[in-house]
Amino acid sequence: MTKVGIVVLADTETHGDLGRIANALTSAKEFKEAGDEATVIFDGAGTKWVPQLSDPDHRLNGDYEEIKDTIAGACDYCAGAFGVKDQIKQTDVPLLEEYAGHPSLQRLVSQGYQVITF
Repeated sequence: MTKVGIVVLADTETHGDLGRIANALTSAKEFKEAGDEATVIFDGAGTKWVPQLSDPDHRLNGDYEEIKDTIAGACDYCAGAFGVKDQIKQTDVPLLEEYAGHPSLQRLVSQGYQVITF
């Protein structure tokens, strides 16, 4: 079984950013459907996606809901830096602060995950 950590760093500003989040969600779904172990982390500007994707009216909400059980969380520090911490707290997505306020990518790698960034 493959283990993959999908880290979303894409901002929410451009059409290219929308393409990156769509690809991240599609990749998570593909690994999940294959029976692999996938975990999704929103980090950096990518934390801004959590409130947007949680909105039922967002065009990618259905894709987000399909992979919601693979979401490990969002970076606590970055959520604060990008002004979405309170909004994320209103969702089911936990804030991660394993290493200096950030998610631990070292933990993922040490547990055998391949890390893919979008």
